[in-house]
Amino acid sequence: MNFALVALFAGATCIALSPIWVRLADVGPTASAFWRVALAVPLLWTLHAAVSRRASAIPAPRAHRGYLAAAGVAFAGDLAFWHWSIQYTSVANSTLLANLATIFVTLAAWLLWKQRPTRLFLAGLAAALIGVAMLVQTSLAFSPTALLGDALGVVTAMFYAWYLLSVKEIRDRGAATLQLMAVTTTITAALLLPVALASAHQSGEPMLPQRLEGWLVLLGLAWVSHSAGQGLIAYALAHLPAAFSSVSLLFQPVMAGVFAWLLLGEPLVALQVAGGAVVLAGIWLARRGSKQDTPDRPPPLGSSGEP
Repeated sequence: MNFALVALFAGATCIALSPIWVRLADVGPTASAFWRVALAVPLLWTLHAAVSRRASAIPAPRAHRGYLAAAGVAFAGDLAFWHWSIQYTSVANSTLLANLATIFVTLAAWLLWKQRPTRLFLAGLAAALIGVAMLVQTSLAFSPTALLGDALGVVTAMFYAWYLLSVKEIRDRGAATLQLMAVTTTITAALLLPVALASAHQSGEPMLPQRLEGWLVLLGLAWVSHSAGQGLIAYALAHLPAAFSSVSLLFQPVMAGVFAWLLLGEPLVALQVAGGAVVLAGIWLARRGSKQDTPDRPPPLGSSGEP
């Protein structure tokens, strides 16, 4: 359990670095989203093949393929909107708002499957909305484009909620973690390639890094944040009680804000810190009050709440 706990925090830290890589990349936001998954595809399939040789791999049944396609589409939208959000608003705001995905998961269950939320969830939702209002207030003073970035962060959370719901269905049916990561990452890369090419043509931003350092940044995004981060958290949550997923949910956006302050020089004003604390408290309450996670089911891949 101690190793699993270390893996949980290490994975959350790796994922917290992803917005830093996005800011440092010398390609456009959509291009960096594409390279994030495209460069991860060979690594994930190699790891999957290595694990499959030591254990009997379960091929994805045809009934799962629709959910795999849905997960790929959702993750493509999630990454595209989130990478643009990082460009327009602060790393702290963008990451915090992406973590609203856990709330949208329960709202979707309420609207689509009539699973009524608990009072604790509604209290968490109210707190999160108050915190979002505080973050928006700081964005108005941050830059003229920050409000757009905040809105894109909320859209990111919606797409990520869709991704989590699709992945949870596949995991509940017994799909292996590496198989799931490899397949959905491949689908996401295939979907993002034409979007990235069109965006690069329209905006004039480079599709390919201009220097070796640029490729190293994209490799960090693909191998450290996407592959190692998601993989470590998926491993940890398979060996820890479900309640620990809330720990990574709270730890990751805090570390992202700290990294942005230390590495990018992004200041954290008092109202933003207070708003972030209220959002995190709301997410924690909503998570506690959600009926989505049950102890006998594996948690969804990427339960850290951030792409």
